[in-house]
Amino acid sequence: MGIIPLIIWLIEDLLYVIIFPGLVTVMVLAIIIIYIERKIAGKVQMRFGPLWVSKRIGGALQSVADLLRFSFQSFIVPEGADRLAFILAPGLMFAFSMIPLIFVPVGPYYSLLFPAGLTVLLSVALILVTPIYAIVIGWSSDNKFSFVGSLREAFLLMSYEIPFIFSVLSMVIFYRTLNYIDAVASQYRFLPGIILNPVAAVVMLIVMIRTTGRFPFDITEADSELVMGLFTEYSALFFGVGMATPYVELYVYSLIFSLLFLGGWWPAPLYSPGPIMGLILPGLVVVVKAFIVMTILVFLRSVYPRYRLDQAVRSGWGYVMGLSALAVVISILEVIFL
Repeated sequence: MGIIPLIIWLIEDLLYVIIFPGLVTVMVLAIIIIYIERKIAGKVQMRFGPLWVSKRIGGALQSVADLLRFSFQSFIVPEGADRLAFILAPGLMFAFSMIPLIFVPVGPYYSLLFPAGLTVLLSVALILVTPIYAIVIGWSSDNKFSFVGSLREAFLLMSYEIPFIFSVLSMVIFYRTLNYIDAVASQYRFLPGIILNPVAAVVMLIVMIRTTGRFPFDITEADSELVMGLFTEYSALFFGVGMATPYVELYVYSLIFSLLFLGGWWPAPLYSPGPIMGLILPGLVVVVKAFIVMTILVFLRSVYPRYRLDQAVRSGWGYVMGLSALAVVISILEVIFL
């Protein structure tokens, strides 16, 4: 490989990770989805802030006020906290929520630096690492509310991790590949995954809601009983990073859902030469689908009450686990008879 093609590939990879669908896109979508979530909750629950504060510009000043507050607050480390873990854990949690984007394509284009044949496996493995840092945050804070929140996260992680893996496995069995691009190509030949295996799609949606802490699974924070749960002792930008991480996770999960169940970049061209037609146009289709999924899931904040911990864990090991096993069986039968 010549030096010039190598430089071009490196620039494309850099743009892919940082600009689209990477960090910049994530931040823009996070700001938009937080604003939409507040407006929906304001409309449904008649909340004063989102509805009437800076009404002429749609309540946008509330988000600006939050940013200013986080930016100028003093960051305080509790005296009894494990200082190193307390400081590093939020950043590591945010970083590991972003890393799976390297292996999640938004178009028929992959970096030559990564093994394309294992991208589904790698992205799933990495995205399941993120909740571990939530447990570290609660443990390191030297606060009983944070510690209880971390224990809840551990219980929920164990009960919903396996159904998530089974949901992805069921689609891998049908598509017969661990490559996202081949999975999308299979949906071009057949039907979208949500039609081929709706049970797997339902399980995936439930796991997305639980893993990102959306209602009714807002259990690790549960501000009515645990103050702010994991982040009770955090302040300034560290608190902002911790609260933004679930939105990044929601974006990554929504991208994976769009690729495995919603046809990926359909109806954009399946194969297009060059990074512009091969990434930008299909990428817009995938990101729009992911954004629609995110909007539907944040709507649950306004209309659904929170589960108790025992209810959530019981449903994870019971109903959701049973549905995920059924999804695998459905895919096996479809492979045999279709």
